[in-house]
Amino acid sequence: MNTYVILCDETQTSAIVDPGDDTDTILAMTDGTQVDKILLTHAHADHVGALAEVKAATGAAIYLHPAEKERFGVTFDHPLADGDVITIGNARLDCIHTPGHTPGMICFRLDHRIVVGDTIFVGGPGRTWSPQEFAQTMKTLQEIVFQWPGETEFYPGHGPSGTIGRERADFEAFAAGGWLDDLHGDVTWQSSPSQ
Repeated sequence: MNTYVILCDETQTSAIVDPGDDTDTILAMTDGTQVDKILLTHAHADHVGALAEVKAATGAAIYLHPAEKERFGVTFDHPLADGDVITIGNARLDCIHTPGHTPGMICFRLDHRIVVGDTIFVGGPGRTWSPQEFAQTMKTLQEIVFQWPGETEFYPGHGPSGTIGRERADFEAFAAGGWLDDLHGDVTWQSSPSQ
């Protein structure tokens, strides 16, 4: 699980994104900074495993989309919604609602870089647990994610970072080929229509 720290160099203010595990390592990543916020892309256990300890150590406010609390019961201090702007020192993050993997999935955009949680990975979308969730994921990818410029760098909750431009052709080929009505689970752009 990838945890990110977003830092404003000018103010040495930071935010932790998705404190999944290993509190000591996460806190070491913020050493010398004032942790101002804890931002959650979504509330799956692997993304919030160290949340309570990180909150206790930093006193930082937790930000989460309300649909995640409804589904997973994670408590937060400030609700997130599409279009919100979060400040970290002098840095501004745009919040982008990208439902599919979970109903309240939020991405955080800082210029051409976006922390995407489990919205998209190199090679495919985030896991889904029903055909309806997969259909929502594909709608989100078509209408939001693949509208981003090709040079957009995305930083997922697992695995390596990528760019929208490198993923676009494979995604478009997958979407053009269609998929079975009951498709869901772990899907890659190379998944055949018969899966």
